[in-house]
Amino acid sequence: MSGEGEVIACHTIEVWTEQLKAANESKKLIVIDFTAVWCPPCRFIAPVFVDMAKKLLNVVFFKIDVDELQSVAKEYKVEAMPTFLFMREGEIVDRVVGARKDDIHKTLKKHGGVVASA
Repeated sequence: MSGEGEVIACHTIEVWTEQLKAANESKKLIVIDFTAVWCPPCRFIAPVFVDMAKKLLNVVFFKIDVDELQSVAKEYKVEAMPTFLFMREGEIVDRVVGARKDDIHKTLKKHGGVVASA
C-alpha cells in the first residue's frame, strides 16, 4: 500500500479494491473522503484533509470521486458530499457528513488517529 502521509486517490474499481484490501490488512484506521469536483464544500475541505494525512501517519486516507466511482459511493450509502467514512478492518466505525473540520478531527481522535492540533 502506497500513500503514507498522503491522500490516496482511487480512480478505478481495481485500484480501489487493491488499496482498500492493503489498508484493511494494515489494521490502521481508514478515512475515506467521498467528494465531487463540482462541490464547493469539497474543494474547501480538500487541503485540510491533505494536511491531516501528512500529520497522521497511523491513518490511511482515501479520496473517492462519487462521479468516477458511483458504485463505491452507492455501496457505502453516500448521499451528500463531502462524506467522510471511518473504517477499521473492513467495518464502518463512524461517518461525518459535510465539510466539518472540527467534527472530522474529533472523530479521528475518537478512533485512534492522534491529532496534534485542530
